Amino acid sequence: MEQFLAFSLREIPYVAVTLMIAFTVHEFAHAYVAYKFGDPTAKKQGRLTLNPMQHLDPIGTILIFIAGFGWARPVPVNRFFFKKPKLAGISVSIAGPLSNLVMAVLGFFIWYMLAGTGLAASFPSFIADFLNIFIQLNLVLFVFNLLPFPPLDGYRIIEDLAPAHIRPKMTQFEAYGSVIFLILVITPLDQYTIQPIFNTVLPVLASGLNDFFYELFMT
Repeated sequence: MEQFLAFSLREIPYVAVTLMIAFTVHEFAHAYVAYKFGDPTAKKQGRLTLNPMQHLDPIGTILIFIAGFGWARPVPVNRFFFKKPKLAGISVSIAGPLSNLVMAVLGFFIWYMLAGTGLAASFPSFIADFLNIFIQLNLVLFVFNLLPFPPLDGYRIIEDLAPAHIRPKMTQFEAYGSVIFLILVITPLDQYTIQPIFNTVLPVLASGLNDFFYELFMT
């Protein structure tokens, strides 16, 4: 059975808990920022909540364990309510990925706080295993969602930064772009497109955060 999964059976519980938290906070962040900018759409649909059941997508969640990638239910956003559409749009889009970065930072903080105070030695080993996966997956979600492909947040940010006359064309491209992105993810083409980004950005980001907290707590 393990050969059909993207993670080992030992890692599955940690991955499940991490994704439940990461996806929920990510989508809540979108909904919360949209609401603060005047859009009540997500709130009216029950998405302004930290209840995982309102955010998890069954198929997207299952695919995480099988294919190593997946998704949550996108938060509905109506730009009509935004008084400053460009600022609001960028803020709403970036809120989700930033929430994953904040959670990764929180994971580093908790681990090094436990290690620096000597408490880590008295905790069961699964705490370290969970924090490791929690940090890694949140960093992956941070980078992944900022990729400039529809329907990811990175593409939404580019849309809002683009000149007004280009934005409609980018919106029309989304349907085709989503299919192209899916092909890039599930075929060997990802070795030449997406994987190089991950292999470059993730180690630098993880190493930088690790060094920062090591200096903060261990020296």
